[in-house]
Amino acid sequence: MNMSDKQSWPILLVEDDQSLAALILEELDAEGFPVHTTDSIEEAKGLLDQLNPALVITDLRLPDGHGMGLVEHIMQCDESVRPSIIVITAFGSVRQAVQALQQGADDFLTKPLDLDHFLLSVNKVLEHRQLRHELSTFRQLSKKDHHFHDMLGTSRVMRHLFDQIRVVARAQGPVLINGESGTGKELVARALHAESDRKSGPFLAVNCAGIPAELLESEFFGHAAGSFTGAQKSRKGLLQEAQGGSLLLDEIGEMPLALQAKLLRALQDGSVRPVGQDTEVHVDVRIIAATHRDLKQKVTEGSFREDFYYRLETFAINIPPLREREDDLELLAQQFVRQHAVAQGRQIKGFNDEALALICRYPFPGNVRELQNVVERAVAFCQDGFIEPKHLPTRLLDAPPAVAIESADSPSLTEQRLLDGNRLPTLDELQRRYVQLVLDEVDGNKRRAAALLGIGRRTLYRWLDQP
Repeated sequence: MNMSDKQSWPILLVEDDQSLAALILEELDAEGFPVHTTDSIEEAKGLLDQLNPALVITDLRLPDGHGMGLVEHIMQCDESVRPSIIVITAFGSVRQAVQALQQGADDFLTKPLDLDHFLLSVNKVLEHRQLRHELSTFRQLSKKDHHFHDMLGTSRVMRHLFDQIRVVARAQGPVLINGESGTGKELVARALHAESDRKSGPFLAVNCAGIPAELLESEFFGHAAGSFTGAQKSRKGLLQEAQGGSLLLDEIGEMPLALQAKLLRALQDGSVRPVGQDTEVHVDVRIIAATHRDLKQKVTEGSFREDFYYRLETFAINIPPLREREDDLELLAQQFVRQHAVAQGRQIKGFNDEALALICRYPFPGNVRELQNVVERAVAFCQDGFIEPKHLPTRLLDAPPAVAIESADSPSLTEQRLLDGNRLPTLDELQRRYVQLVLDEVDGNKRRAAALLGIGRRTLYRWLDQP
């Protein structure tokens, strides 16, 4: 929808004063709007479905009823197709104006019409309608494109990750998720499960580094009653409990070699033998392994089985660290602000420019988890309004400041060439000067500058930091 193309904004005029209707029709036609007229409320109701107008302009006193009845009828329409409403009448009063606006009208005008004011009202109402439409579209796109099973991101690397999850989820083999600590490996595992045909089955997660070595075999394969001291009754293992679903083995690199061999056999045969039991039990479970370690290196060192590694790596997914997701950083930070503000009962509007600059400059070695912790702390220290640098941890405050860039009063590129002995400027010099030019044009607003340059705000801050 575009206000410059007014032919796409049909208007329905409901007016029984023929001379006024002709005058309004002439004015709207001169503005480029397609207009349909009627003097009947009932006919107007029928035309709503036929014309799907963007705006209804209706008198209050009409031959077959009161215009408020038409307003009430319009307000019952689905919001996605509901037209805007302007009410006009020669019998205007404050009470009727308030009633019309309370019923849902967008504006209220009295006769005799001031045509300039009337046209301003029409354009204002339609522009507001366009903004509502664009906001609704943006929210739908945001929900569709930004969110993926509790993960948030619009960057190229994250869109690739989401696509990869969808493809791998349709397969049946084991999956190996590689990613630094704090990147969200369990979220990826849960997304794989939710996108698969196993989504109605259980999803279980276990940290291989958190189970004592002597209990690992029993934990995974189960045990029979009396198989060891304390085993008073038989117990299913994780592989059986996850039957028909998915089992996440987090920190798979910490699993002992002996258990790796038994788990590999279970993957190949589709069966397990509980501790102390002579018979095997069939299992149907998809193994999703996750690690922040270099398993190839562990294979080389002899602490991870090569055959087990290649079995797990049938489908490998690599999660990008936060430092490679600069276009997502502000989006994530603002989302965490909203979440923690609600959780803590704070009225936090977001970050001020200085605080956001510090957020964008910091490399976040702890990735998304560290960012969330930083935001949670900032929300706790900020009473209301905007988060400021003083609310951030010291390690962010110690980030190197942006390097000052020559002001607009600095010599021009041509002058600089002469000053430098006719030397041509480098690409970095051209980039810095162009960035400064854009910043000057938008009065230093870095958000607008980044949008005009077609880059993420974190990229802009990085450019500004370069000497």
